[in-house]
Parts: sequence; structure tokens; C-alpha cells
Amino acid sequence: MLFSGAKPALLVLADGTAYRGWSFGAAGTTIGEVVFNTGMTGYQEVLTDPSYRGQIITFTYPELGNTGVNPEDEESDRPHVRGVVARNICARPSNWRSTESLPDYLKRHGIPGIYGIDTRALTRKIRSVGAMNGAISTEILDPGDLLLKVQEAPSMAGLNLVREVTTQSIYEWTVPTDSVWEFSGKPREGEPLFTVVAIDFGIKRNILRRLASYSCRVIVVPANTPAEEILKYNPDGIFLSNGPGDPAVVTEGIETTKALLKAYQKPMFGICMGHQILGLSLGAETFKLKFGHRGLNQPCGLSQQVEITSQNHGFAIAAETLPNTDVEITHLNLNDKTVAGLRHKSLPLFSVQYHPEASPGPHDADYLFEQFVEAMQQHRQQRV
Repeated sequence: MLFSGAKPALLVLADGTAYRGWSFGAAGTTIGEVVFNTGMTGYQEVLTDPSYRGQIITFTYPELGNTGVNPEDEESDRPHVRGVVARNICARPSNWRSTESLPDYLKRHGIPGIYGIDTRALTRKIRSVGAMNGAISTEILDPGDLLLKVQEAPSMAGLNLVREVTTQSIYEWTVPTDSVWEFSGKPREGEPLFTVVAIDFGIKRNILRRLASYSCRVIVVPANTPAEEILKYNPDGIFLSNGPGDPAVVTEGIETTKALLKAYQKPMFGICMGHQILGLSLGAETFKLKFGHRGLNQPCGLSQQVEITSQNHGFAIAAETLPNTDVEITHLNLNDKTVAGLRHKSLPLFSVQYHPEASPGPHDADYLFEQFVEAMQQHRQQRV
């Protein structure tokens, strides 16, 4: 469907491939790594996930915007994507929770989008060639001219985007009193039992909600917080969050985690980039995936057990670089056999490459939060 008064827009990839469509959201030019997400729902959570910083998202589901947007489903205080690519856009959402249409939301935040292109062809292109930089523009409609802009942009490999999304100050997470957000898992009631320090590499709100629902007082600290500052809170556990960019260059997070591994023998739990940071701190290496894993139905498991998981990452831990004497793989991505989970054999450390907090996605892996709490409980009992 073509909007009344829709203006032409152009998408150009780094290899010169061009797609012509129509503009929605903000006018202008934006450049980022073009990737695809296969989820059939949850576009607002995707747009506001800090892990998508620096990327232009292609949604493979052909209808986008039918349910509008609302404040409760945001995973951070603003969208972090550079641009949006879609087949069809709904300008008039139909949902009782909606407070704004998707085009108006993107326009308000200054994010360009393009629709009316063959997203199937674009996705097949990315799967075949790999994720690459690209640009969306309503101003530069000559493919050659726009390609020159794309070629000036840096590659995602080597980019430390955590510095752009991490909190600038330490704060304690509290659930807003007017929140109507619900989760199928039954929350625990009563005063918090454990103190968790969450190192913010680009943390999602639902991670904080899930930790709080499992009786945790959560203190969120910037990614460059020194280990000695973290230990002043005498935490029962350390959480390493998700985040954007290349994990190998997040040296501040790696150094802090290494220091914690030496000085701190309590439970530690990492998700997505936190998983990669933990692996790097233990001596492993990471590599860039061809087109990444971004969707809500990624199968992960080991030993005949399978979880359907929500994933969003473009890098992975190289299995052959893990220290075999200390660390074991607990989960593999069953599509490509990349490392999806690990744990230390003698210390209470574990991590997963996927998102057990869902939002959006299945809740198969929510038990990992309970395992984290149980590990903190066991450690506390051992000290008594």
C-alpha cells in the first residue's frame, strides 16, 4: 500500500546493489550495517534494543506497524537503529495499547525508513554475500552518489558501540509504579533477597524486570566501571548485559571482567555480549558471523535437549579457542553449531548467546534467571 504523498527513497548496499522504494519515518540519509530480523512480532522491542545500535534493520515479516507502538514495550528510552527496511507499512494501527503509529514514531525520533521493496530478495542477498554497510536516503537518489557515502562508513568489525549506549551514571533499577507490563512467569513477592550489579553494555529493560522479579535488587553501572567500584556494593552476583558492536574491542568491559574473575568468586551470569565478554575474559576469541542470528525461533541445545530462543548478535565465540580445562560448552546454536552457552567447571560462572528474557520471543529459557538466583543462594549458604 502506498501512502498518500509518499516520497521516493533509495537503499544502496556496499556492493553497489540498489533498491528503490518509498519513504516512511524521517526524511534524510542514514548509513549502517544492513541486517535482517526474521521475527513475526516485536518490532518495537527490536527498534529500542541497544544491541541494534549502528544497524539498518530489514524485517522479513511482510507487514510492519499493524499494532502501532506504546511506551510499555520499549526496551530502552529511545530507538537505537539507524534505519528500517520493510515490504509493507501500516499507517493506521489497530491495537488498544497503541499510542502512536510506527511511521510517526520513527519520524519523531529522526529515523528514516524505506518500504515497498522486495525484502525477500534483500534477505537472500545478505544470506548469500553477508551483512554489509548500506544507506537509506530521501535526498540522494542516484545510486552511485549514495554508494560513495556508504563506502566512507566504517565496518562493524572493530567498532566499540558500547560507549554510545551504556549508562553514564550508576543507578538502582526500580519498576515504574504505573507500569502495566506483564510476563507469563510468576514473579516472587516480598523484599529483594539478593544484590546484583549489572554491567551495562546496552542492557534491555526486560532483563532488569526479570532480575527484579526473581527477588534481586539490581544496581546498574557503566561499562567502564572498575572492578573495585563494583565490589564496594558487596554484590551477591554480577550480571554482564547484552550490547552492540564488536565485543573484542570493548576493552574496558573485558578488563573489568578479568579483574572480577580474580577478586570475586561469586556467581556471574552473561547474556549475548555479556556471554562474549565473559568468554574473552576467560581467554577465548570471537569472530564475526556472516549474517548473524536475529529472530525469535533459533534452536539451541545440547545432549538431546532443545530450547527455542530469541537471538540478536553478529559475533560469536570461537569454540576451538575456549580453555578446555576450565570451561565447557552448554549450548550450541543448532542451525550452525556456533557456541550458544558456556559455564566454568569449578566457578559459578555461566552465560548464553541468546536472550532468555525474550521480549520479544519465547520463554523457554527463563529458567536461567532462576539458576542465577539459586547459585547466589548456594554461595550465601556456603559462607554461613
